[in-house]
Amino acid sequence: MRKGLSIPLFTLLLHFGLCVNAQKPVFDHAALYVTDIQKSVAFYTAVIGLDTIPDPFRDGKHAFLSLGPGRELHLIAGADSKKEHRMDNHFALRISSVESFIAQLEKAGIPYVNARGKQYTVTTRPDGVKQIYLQDPDGYWIEINDVKR
Repeated sequence: MRKGLSIPLFTLLLHFGLCVNAQKPVFDHAALYVTDIQKSVAFYTAVIGLDTIPDPFRDGKHAFLSLGPGRELHLIAGADSKKEHRMDNHFALRISSVESFIAQLEKAGIPYVNARGKQYTVTTRPDGVKQIYLQDPDGYWIEINDVKR
């Protein structure tokens, strides 16, 4: 019987970065299961300011929105009720001015909170980034921030 290394070949390849299909994943889309697709589309377009993009299903149960080049938000109809969601479970959108965005929210009557849940207050992180949180019609949390990249 031949004696040799007992470390699996795959482990060695990963350790040395030699895996044939080693590629970095790139964010493509997020999908949200919603109760009323028309209401959700109206919220994400009129309040958040996203643009709709062609829906390949064209079945009335899906809506696709652009989150920037090559990134999408998919809304999928069929949820039977609005669910409770924790603010820690959110996605974030970057904008140029939190103050301008707040003015839009106030005009639309949309409430927002800071990172601690205090209504109508902005969080300023230690790095100077301003952020607020709001909920969509199904209770999903969205962070809005002014990160400069």
